[in-house]
Amino acid sequence: MHTARQPTTEQLQRTHPLHRGARGQPLTPTPRPVHAELLPPGDSVIGRIPVLDVHPLVDCGRRPAKAVAGETFQVSATVFREGHDAVAADVVLCDPSGRPGPWTPMRELSPGTDRWGADVTPDAEGHWTYTVEAWSDPVTTWRGHARIKIPAGIDTALVLDEGAALYERAAAGVPKRDGREAVLAAVDALRDTGRPAALRLAAALTPEVDEALGRHPLRELVSASRPLPLVVERRRALYGSWYEMFPRSEGARTEPAAPVKPARAAKAAKTVKTAKATKTAAAAKRKAAAVRAELPPAPPGIVSGTFRTAAERLPAVAAMGFDVVYLPPIHPIGTTHRKGPNNSLSPGAGDPGVPWAIGSAEGGHDAVHPDLGTLEDFDHLVETARTLRMEIALDFALQCSPDHPWVEEHPEWFHHRADGSIAYAENPPKKYQDIYPIAFDRDLRGIVAETVRILRFWMDHGVRIFRVDNPHTKPVVFWEKVIADVNRTDPDVIFLAEAFTRPAMMRTLAAVGFQQSYTYFTWRNTKQELTEYVTELSGDSASYMRPNFFVNTPDILPGYLQDGGRPAFEARAVLAATLSPPWGVYAGFELCENTPVHPGSEEYRDSEKYQLRPRDWESAEREGRSLAPLITALNRIRRRHPALQQLRDVHFHSVDNDALIAYSKRSGSNTVLVVVNLDPHHTREATVSLDMPRLGLDRHESVPVRDELTGATYHWGRTFYVRLEPGVTPAHIVVLRPSPPTGGSPTP
Repeated sequence: MHTARQPTTEQLQRTHPLHRGARGQPLTPTPRPVHAELLPPGDSVIGRIPVLDVHPLVDCGRRPAKAVAGETFQVSATVFREGHDAVAADVVLCDPSGRPGPWTPMRELSPGTDRWGADVTPDAEGHWTYTVEAWSDPVTTWRGHARIKIPAGIDTALVLDEGAALYERAAAGVPKRDGREAVLAAVDALRDTGRPAALRLAAALTPEVDEALGRHPLRELVSASRPLPLVVERRRALYGSWYEMFPRSEGARTEPAAPVKPARAAKAAKTVKTAKATKTAAAAKRKAAAVRAELPPAPPGIVSGTFRTAAERLPAVAAMGFDVVYLPPIHPIGTTHRKGPNNSLSPGAGDPGVPWAIGSAEGGHDAVHPDLGTLEDFDHLVETARTLRMEIALDFALQCSPDHPWVEEHPEWFHHRADGSIAYAENPPKKYQDIYPIAFDRDLRGIVAETVRILRFWMDHGVRIFRVDNPHTKPVVFWEKVIADVNRTDPDVIFLAEAFTRPAMMRTLAAVGFQQSYTYFTWRNTKQELTEYVTELSGDSASYMRPNFFVNTPDILPGYLQDGGRPAFEARAVLAATLSPPWGVYAGFELCENTPVHPGSEEYRDSEKYQLRPRDWESAEREGRSLAPLITALNRIRRRHPALQQLRDVHFHSVDNDALIAYSKRSGSNTVLVVVNLDPHHTREATVSLDMPRLGLDRHESVPVRDELTGATYHWGRTFYVRLEPGVTPAHIVVLRPSPPTGGSPTP
């Protein structure tokens, strides 16, 4: 049997310092007070003052909770002791260098529950820890007894003498600059028998004494939880506005060309097949390029846009306030079982194929499609985004077309059926005949190494954000190894999990390292659905799973958008932008594209996944058909108000009409209140009843508010009337402005 090794006294003092500096100040080591005791830390030991059920807690503390630099979150624990003596607690953060501090006092969250909590704010990126310390609070215990006994004349002299001795002991731990003299003055007053007992007690309860002992409490029987891990990441991991675009559609144009001769096409196919049979990928590329050089241009049709033409679109995207431009796969696309328009199995000679069918004779995941340009052109796109204060996010889809070099070079990475063929990917009823999934279990280590190599290749070209396609169809342990390897050296790299799957898998992917996650927001439309889902996301799971509210994707055209027209697009944009710190749109959303391939389908008709889709952005904006002004306003509001840049503090308020939803978000003194009409077809009226304490307001207070969408100002109290008309006023987004002092003016 293994016996736990007991820590030394020196180790205990280092791990659990007992005497702190001023609250909110960095800690400095001090000698162990003679009145304090510590029990050895460990899962099997309860301290002298029990500290239980510490939150946040991810995978029983085996994985870190998450935050970003400057983000405030709550640490809570159950703290109690035997009998009736008072207890107190604090949270101790240790920064990435191992230096403790600052420490934050906890408060009982609801009287009588023994549940204590405190808000903490790590201020730098890196790996931190947090610990809850609890102790017996003899000063508070004495004060409680003294307030009862002295007015009743019970043991008056004895109580005052005990208080003087206690305060004298406490004064020894208070620096002179922080109020020691005030505490010593209380000691003198408690011992001054010439004063009435009530005045002697009052001298020990002054604000100056409270402040000094609040910053430097006398702590006995100190007990501590085990340190729990916390990873603090860069702010983009929590907050950002995403815009998805296909580079091949931006700048695409119609250009006539001569048809391909059948004999030439047959020769091309034969040569490519022969080239693939060679064992050298470089030789395959050279042979395929030679054949292409002999062929005439493709039939008349739309010619692909490039990285350069896509870069010309970026200023307009930046003007709408987006922070991240996300690109679907930019790699060579296979020709075997290539899909045609609307997912047909009979592509034409000029059909470009699906970008997620990665790999051809031109290369695999570390190559760019020749129609898009070169790596130098891609670097230009990345640099253009950077100068516009945006980042390029790249899709990482770990799957292959049948023409991918891996099919020949690493056959063990694929599942071969009894007849020797490789099964294509399926997600019934969807079929992906142009894609082979990866089989991981025969060479997990090799696939991890190749994946990390590919990711680092694109990181070297300026990509620091990856949207990962279908991570839930790969082993969780695979992602744990890959993300840990990348973030070990490059902690600023962000991974977004596109996992529309079961909740347990989504949560586990977030826990093992994914910084952001797609969500079910797309299918949450009613007030009850939204309230329940956002409450869940902003609760305990917010300590490790960060939702990204995409309003649409190339795969998903929600029924709400199909049926609701422009007002539905407006409502969903407001909801996504104000409920979630990260949100995103797929290009075409601002044009209200909402035609499905057939009734009941969530697929777009003439989907950009299968064909080029150039759009006339300028005409749409000139004719007032674009939602760009609303999107621009939403992103501007988000940047102005820190409350909309955090996830954990969202509260829903009562509305007497289920077609309207009201919620608030707070960050420090910044409070934003949002009311949205969820009915895209009808004008709705309602009375909103606010939970005033959650807004930091008195129950009967009336405050001026400013609507950030319209600029209108109102005076709203605990209840108020709203009327929202689709297509005219989709929502109110107001900032609460506290009432000015008498004779003053409202805060700007």
